[in-house]
Amino acid sequence: MSLNETASADRLHIGFFGMRNAGKSSVVNALTGQELSVVSDYAGTTTDPVKKAMELLPLGPVVIIDTPGIDDVGELGEKRVNAAKRVLASCDVGVLVVDGTKGLMEWDRRLLSHMEKRGIAHITVFNKCDLLESGACTPSDASICVSAVTGEGIGALKEMIASAAKPAENPRRIVSDLLSPGDHVILVTPIDSAAPKGRLILPQQQTIRDILDSGCIATVTKETELERTLSLLKAPPKMVITDSQAFGKVSKIVPESIPLTSFSILFARYKGNLVSSVKGAAALAKIKSRDKVLISEGCTHHRQCGDIGTVKLPAWIRDFTGEEPEFEFTSGNTFPDDLSQYKAVIHCGGCMLTEKEMRYRARLCEDSGVPMTNYGMTIAYLHGILKRSLELFPEILDEIR
Repeated sequence: MSLNETASADRLHIGFFGMRNAGKSSVVNALTGQELSVVSDYAGTTTDPVKKAMELLPLGPVVIIDTPGIDDVGELGEKRVNAAKRVLASCDVGVLVVDGTKGLMEWDRRLLSHMEKRGIAHITVFNKCDLLESGACTPSDASICVSAVTGEGIGALKEMIASAAKPAENPRRIVSDLLSPGDHVILVTPIDSAAPKGRLILPQQQTIRDILDSGCIATVTKETELERTLSLLKAPPKMVITDSQAFGKVSKIVPESIPLTSFSILFARYKGNLVSSVKGAAALAKIKSRDKVLISEGCTHHRQCGDIGTVKLPAWIRDFTGEEPEFEFTSGNTFPDDLSQYKAVIHCGGCMLTEKEMRYRARLCEDSGVPMTNYGMTIAYLHGILKRSLELFPEILDEIR
């Protein structure tokens, strides 16, 4: 990702849903002015969710998601329908595209009910209005009549989506709300074999940008140069933020008088699940042999020797507990709906997932009575430095005492 691009997780996610041949893909192409999706008269042309990050005025940076028909049939069709439903977890706005010549069908009503139960802002689009008699389609505050063929109503649809997806009045920040202009922050970013060549990983990029946008100073160093970096400063930094993998080493170098936290902890706060993640980390002390633990990552990457998720975390947990639990792993959009078999879920920081997706996964865990935490919280807890890493957030410490 270019440093000039808005991260996918921070873009407005707009999902298009509906029955086969309702014209979802045609509406998507008309809305974006691009041939993002293949269209045809054959039912079920879209077989998998199609995502495209782009700029869409007046909305700005968005991710457009075209999904398979919710009435797809057969074993493969059922999988496609489930994939479409999973997309809802990350959507800021759900657009239900209905064949205007047929009106709302039972499948459409089910999906609308699903969106309402999840609290997802949604709009109903009656497509193919060019085939209807004048006045046959009556729009409302939550619906609109359009024609993907003639373009009628497409401009108004953009405005409706923009209105439905109003940004929060006080958007969360990664770290800048803890800083004052001119503050100095040191970021510790280990460069190991799994690091992307020529660039920093996304949480590091985003944190640096947030610090710079707030008029503060960011110094980036590896853990091997941290001690010398601190010795060169005339005044101590406002805080030190470290990659979780280096937590143990960094905590021994950084004086107790300097606040210390991690990218993972900041992102748990940013995604809105810091408290539950802290409580979930403490639950790891109860893990026993043969208990199942799910370790999940929001992105997909080539696993390498010494991978943190599949190698380091399991080893640290075994050492800490003295037990032999069973570990299972998921990545990307894959996340089980049924979590009842697990004793704990350990998730990555979620930098590639939207806040809605992370809240959805956390809610699944909560509904199943399964504690959920993240990588950084787990590492800090297992190394006995979780309390110190949370000193920047006294309200959290008060809540978990």
